[in-house]
Amino acid sequence: MIGKLLGIDHGLARIGLGVSDATGLIARELDIIHRRSKREDFEKLLRHASEQRVVGFVVGLPVNLEATEDTVTHTQKVLNWVEYLKPYTKLPIILWDEQMSSHDAAELARQKRRPATAPIDDLAARIILQSYLDALRDGLAELPESLRR
Repeated sequence: MIGKLLGIDHGLARIGLGVSDATGLIARELDIIHRRSKREDFEKLLRHASEQRVVGFVVGLPVNLEATEDTVTHTQKVLNWVEYLKPYTKLPIILWDEQMSSHDAAELARQKRRPATAPIDDLAARIILQSYLDALRDGLAELPESLRR
């Protein structure tokens, strides 16, 4: 790994952020962006990316195997959002399966003794990012060419 990655849990009301250490071993929660507009959301997202000196984004992609062809899914909404994000950054954007991240984030929130009504989007972003880092380490995922030495 050659630098930090920013994990993103895209939601309709909030965007959760997590960040890795520079070695790519550990992810931690970073922040929750309360959605306003794409422009404002991207400004906040990119400010975090700059402050953390990240080299790429890992965006959680929900997979709905039961969706029909004519249904607009959250998967499609995330893919559309990523397309809107691309012109704002030159950093690589990695899509990663976020399956079970909300469930795992809820469990982590309980362990951290967060109030039951507190948002967990940052924890979900941490879990998505950690899943990607673990898969990289285990040879189950690839680092984009632009991030390889």
